[in-house]
Amino acid sequence: MVTKILIAEDDDSVLEVLRLILSKENYQILTAKNGREAVDIYRFARPELVLMDIELPEVDGVAATMEIKTIDPDAKIIGVTAYARSRGKELASAGALEIIEKPFNRRKIISTIKKYIS
Repeated sequence: MVTKILIAEDDDSVLEVLRLILSKENYQILTAKNGREAVDIYRFARPELVLMDIELPEVDGVAATMEIKTIDPDAKIIGVTAYARSRGKELASAGALEIIEKPFNRRKIISTIKKYIS
């Protein structure tokens, strides 16, 4: 079975880097450009893990994380944000398991994902 990962990211270049990194690891990639899309995709696709940016249009990553956790309290969400120091605690309080600060490296992304996906 292929592991599905949802990337909620509005920056096209960051989204593409994450897509390339995860595709090489044979994950199935789903993408959302805003928090509303992320919640809707999660509701219907039930990915095994979500990489969530904080600064998203429409619904920010904190609110989207809280909504996803309402849908599925066991949802595995990892924050990937440039605002780790200023807003990372908000995302963690909303239910993110861990926060990865941008800019990130491939090794950190993969090792963090593997911690939460068997």
